[in-house]
Amino acid sequence: MKLKDKVALVLGAVKGIGRGIGLDLARRGCKVALTYFDWEESLADMKAAFARTGRDHLIVKVNLLQTEKIQELIQQVIDRFGRLDILINNIERGGWPVVHGPYVREQWDLEMETTLRTKWWVFNAALPHLKASGNGAVINFSSIAAIVGRSGPASYVFNDGYSAASRGISLLTETWARLGAPQVRVNEIMLGFVETRHGKNTRGWNLLSAEQKNAILHHTLMERTGVIDDVVKAVRFILRDASFMTGALLRLDGGYVLGGEIMAPMPQGVL
Repeated sequence: MKLKDKVALVLGAVKGIGRGIGLDLARRGCKVALTYFDWEESLADMKAAFARTGRDHLIVKVNLLQTEKIQELIQQVIDRFGRLDILINNIERGGWPVVHGPYVREQWDLEMETTLRTKWWVFNAALPHLKASGNGAVINFSSIAAIVGRSGPASYVFNDGYSAASRGISLLTETWARLGAPQVRVNEIMLGFVETRHGKNTRGWNLLSAEQKNAILHHTLMERTGVIDDVVKAVRFILRDASFMTGALLRLDGGYVLGGEIMAPMPQGVL
């Protein structure tokens, strides 16, 4: 996919990973539509950053939990740009046991509605326009919580509901790849501990003790948390270079999922 003059919708772009992806797409010639709902204190910086790209962009405040607003959002994008080529399905609500403590129903529902349900509604509203582009692309974001759940060093980080919702995203990715083919590629990036998402610069990370943080880092083969640029480069690869890739999952976790298994030295054998 050549990114110049494509139209991309990036959910959750007021800060962090969403903002980083949106800015990279704009700098590479895309016209971008960007959503936000909370984090009003970051809005002025967001507006200034996208204005500096010099690219046509649209910033929309929308509560995507109100599913009736989603069709309106897609129509705003079409009315402004006339088409839609790329959907960055970057919306979630990750529950931290260390932040939220024992579940109340409202927290469980929020994790499910934001992380899983909203993605489904946005994709289905966007699909006809993505197909009409003839060369559309969707990237779903999920978490390694889908694999590790509330276990090991991640016990303080990933709630049960968030983990279950993240696992559900992989099923949606495969289903949507079938629905979109051949005009639309649908792939998934499964994130580990990344700054602004379960890593440094988050409230939850700062509530962990030094020992708990080190346990996560030592469990990660790369011995660090990810940075936004790691995610931006993965998105760029899927959109621009991976034209034969659909229905696939790219795990971007620095080897956290593998890190719990200790490699024993090769034995001498008996021969």
